[in-house]
This record gives sequence, structure tokens and C-alpha cells, in this order.
Amino acid sequence: MGIISWIVLGLLAGAIAKMLLPGRDPGGLIGTTLIGVAGAFVGGWLSARFLDRPVEQDFFDLYTWGAAIAGSLVLLIGYRILVGNSRE
Repeated sequence: MGIISWIVLGLLAGAIAKMLLPGRDPGGLIGTTLIGVAGAFVGGWLSARFLDRPVEQDFFDLYTWGAAIAGSLVLLIGYRILVGNSRE
């Protein structure tokens, strides 16, 4: 997959992570989207590095989607813990 595919996957993974973790994020829509893109890269890297499961070249591989969504969830949770809710 190319860089554009990872960005699109990250955008979608960020949206799915946001649906799984509803609530008000400090960064809003743009922050959540950027976290989704970064989470896709982190999830893919972690699965290839530590789980000995390199991401496939196919955009529609379920394992690739799972790694991207998991990475997005981890980053979103970490972001919420570190930054907190600045919209109170």
C-alpha cells in the first residue's frame, strides 16, 4: 500500500475509533482525524515489528484494518489521558 492508501485508511480508522470512543475530544474533528492517520501508521508498524505480522499489500485486508483501528484507539485514549477535556 502506498502512502495515500495509509492516509485514507487512517482517516477511516480514526472515524471508526471515534465512533467506538464517543465523547468530546480536546482536538475536535481535525485532531481526531490526525490521530487516526497516525494510529494507522503506528498500528501497522507495531503489528509488523512485534506481532511478526507484516501488513498486507491489499487495502481490504481485515488484519490491516484491525491494526489501524487498534492503533487509532490507543493513540486516542492516550491523547485523552494526556490532554484531558479542554472543552469543559
